Amino acid sequence: MAVYAIGDLHLSLSGDKPMDVFGQRWENHVEKLTEGFAKVKEEDTVILCGDLSWGMTMEEALEDFRFINSLPGRKIVVKGNHDYWWTTLSKMRAFLSVNELNSIEIMHNSSFSADGISVCGTRGWFFEEETGAEHDKKILMREVGRLKASLAAAENSKKAVFLHYPPIYGSYRCEEILSVLRESGVRHCYYGHIHGKGMASAFNGWENGTEYRLISADYLNFTPLKVEVF
Repeated sequence: MAVYAIGDLHLSLSGDKPMDVFGQRWENHVEKLTEGFAKVKEEDTVILCGDLSWGMTMEEALEDFRFINSLPGRKIVVKGNHDYWWTTLSKMRAFLSVNELNSIEIMHNSSFSADGISVCGTRGWFFEEETGAEHDKKILMREVGRLKASLAAAENSKKAVFLHYPPIYGSYRCEEILSVLRESGVRHCYYGHIHGKGMASAFNGWENGTEYRLISADYLNFTPLKVEVF
């Protein structure tokens, strides 16, 4: 039994959303994901760190969810900034149940246990440096609250946090998120969102006792990364 993580599958099986804007590596990326998941066993757990489907509603995203459900392992989903299908937890659970998408679970103000690890997380928040936009404090603090709730629900001393947005990127630091990680003693944080040329500025390494790893699908060559917590 093992835990893996990958983000940003950007599926559009019912539509036509080309991903070549992010480079040639996205060609045939559904087939690459199928090949990448081949190493995952049915008893394993895979954390999906947001931006799963371009569908605007869960109904529009159904074929994408069916594909995800067909992949091996238990899948735990974190919200991404392009997951417009995201709705209330009760509606998402009902949708998964009625469509027999039994290998998919939603992380929302909650934590899951997998292989002795408490899997925690939320979307997070990110200052898009190229836009010059200010933090939306209301959204940021809501995400901080959700991360705290997730960590408070942890059942195991070994905790790993999974975010969509990077808490560190280039010169940017989301101190509100980073402080929660420090105060909670989180040693491992995985995040997505970053693609293409932006991956060169992604932070992969240790800072203040926490290891940060980029796990967007194209960065991982569409192969889930094994989560190591110690």
